[in-house]
Amino acid sequence: MKKAFLFCGIVALSAAVGGATAWSVVHAGGASRVEYVERQVERTPVAGTQFASYDAGQFPDLTYAAENAVKAVVNIEAVQQVEVPQRGQYGSDPFLEFFGIPQDSRRGGGEPRYQERRAGGSGVIISADGYVVTNNHVVDGATKLRVKLNDGRAFDARLVGKDSATDIALLKVEAQELPTLAFGSSDALRLGEWVLAIGSPFDLQSTITAGIVSAKARNLGAIPNDFSIESFIQTDAAVNPGNSGGALVNTQGELVGINTLIKSQTGSYVGYSFAVPEAIVRKVVVDLKEYGLVQRALLGVTFRPVDQDFIDSAEGKQLGVSEIGGVYVAGVAEGGAASEAGIRKGDIILDIDGVQLGSSATLQEQIARRRPNDKVALSVKREGKVKHFEVVLRNKADQPELLTREDVDVVEALGGQLQDAGEKLCRKLEIRGGVQVASVKSGGILARARVKQGFVITHINDRAVRSLADVRRLTDKVKSLDGVYPDGRAASYVLVE
Repeated sequence: MKKAFLFCGIVALSAAVGGATAWSVVHAGGASRVEYVERQVERTPVAGTQFASYDAGQFPDLTYAAENAVKAVVNIEAVQQVEVPQRGQYGSDPFLEFFGIPQDSRRGGGEPRYQERRAGGSGVIISADGYVVTNNHVVDGATKLRVKLNDGRAFDARLVGKDSATDIALLKVEAQELPTLAFGSSDALRLGEWVLAIGSPFDLQSTITAGIVSAKARNLGAIPNDFSIESFIQTDAAVNPGNSGGALVNTQGELVGINTLIKSQTGSYVGYSFAVPEAIVRKVVVDLKEYGLVQRALLGVTFRPVDQDFIDSAEGKQLGVSEIGGVYVAGVAEGGAASEAGIRKGDIILDIDGVQLGSSATLQEQIARRRPNDKVALSVKREGKVKHFEVVLRNKADQPELLTREDVDVVEALGGQLQDAGEKLCRKLEIRGGVQVASVKSGGILARARVKQGFVITHINDRAVRSLADVRRLTDKVKSLDGVYPDGRAASYVLVE
């Protein structure tokens, strides 16, 4: 409350000083009248000893960026076909229910009924021939996509590809000479730099808000994907539902990020918003256009940041770690890129290609920019000495080759949340390992095969899978699933195209 009164007091004082010389009392022939006097008023603030001198040229003018960038930001309407639950034609029979006799939940035993569900979001035109980048969650599950431009034109769009790990998707509309937004550099962004968020919050198309870069390389654990890559740009530009997929723009009118989410207890903007940085967006878009899928490079390690919590932990004290910085290698995948290069558990990776690793998000972002078979230089601290390694990154199958359109992301194709079956459950079911279905997502293989939550997958295409890592390595089209339910009931599912 004290701050609010102080601010208002300053505003009122400034207004009084600025207008003090605008009016004058004139005495003429004993009579007085009030008249307006044209007078030059000095409005340049006087700098105190604690301030830098005032220079109007140093303050940002956001109009150029806003008026140009807004032309390339679109509204996206996503239509989903949702099955409508139905009761029997004559309602449920309580007599049959009492004796546990199953009843047909569909009217007259006919085909299920569907209704359209519409959702909105935003997107950015990145090429004059109609490529539009947006968020994966804006278009996920949509059966029809419609793109509306700032000038009022509307086009049907097709999905070129999507990547749930980065929450980025690429669309294509059939049009030419569209207004575009050029890529800037998210690396060049500085803390405190002005940025604009442009999108369609609450279906208010072409809404522009401004803020500053509050932080970089934020990892929130918000993307529900086992390969999630989070290195968000945090800003205080107002972003609300409908802004997803819209542009984060610098003062030059360049795209530096795709607005993705807000951190809020209410679901609406309360102070901070987060954007996928341009460096990740650009790489994902190029992959989707050229290969039809994201060429994801893997280092093959599990890690945690060397921060104060790690230093104070029993493990940190045992290792004698006393300096903050880098990431601690907690595990190395056998046969992976790091293992083949000589990286060991217990090493501390200090930098990648000269980029200092101050957090886990920075490591994730640096690897996310690369493709399988790319080489990276690592500086590693081991037993108090710094060593240098050259690592050839690999794909999810632990191979250095690029994937093709025929290769399948099995985790994505299954469509659901998967987790390793715990030791207790494996002992109970007398299996050597497996992957349990924690949830089922509509439209995926699990949903189409009528696999229920809790099912433990032990084989895919007759190949044993004992952990989620085994599933990630698979690239063949899924044709069959075998496993067991928690009650001990074995089940097999064969997919028929």
